[in-house]
Amino acid sequence: EGQVVESGGALVQAGESLRLSCVASGFRFDDLAIGWFRQAPGKEREAVSCISSSDGRVDYSDSAKGRFTITSDNAKNTVYLQLNSLKPEDTAVYYCAAESEWICDLDDTTYRTWGQGTQVTVSS
Repeated sequence: EGQVVESGGALVQAGESLRLSCVASGFRFDDLAIGWFRQAPGKEREAVSCISSSDGRVDYSDSAKGRFTITSDNAKNTVYLQLNSLKPEDTAVYYCAAESEWICDLDDTTYRTWGQGTQVTVSS
C-alpha cells in the first residue's frame, strides 16, 4: 500500500521562502498524480498545485500562480513545492496527496492517499 510523507514546513516571516517535500513510497512513481493542498484554521481545504509524474503536467490554483512552483524528482520519488514571497494568509497545514494511474488534478476528491501534513506559519 502506498503512502506519502510531507516535510519542510516551518515558521517564517512574510516575504521569505520555503521548500516542501513529498516522498511517495509503495507506488509506481512514473505513473502518479501528486497534489498539494492546504487547510487554514477554520477554513476548508483548498488546492494549491499538482503534477503528473508521467508527463510533467502541472497546474496551480490562482493563489499559487506566480509564487509557488511544483517540481518532481522521479529518481527520488519526491515532489517539491517551492513557496516564495510567502504571506501571512499562506499560513496553513499543507498536505500532499497521491493517486496512481492519474494525471494532475486540483480536485481533492481524486486522491485516495494522503499524508499527515506539514505546518507552514508565516508571520507578518
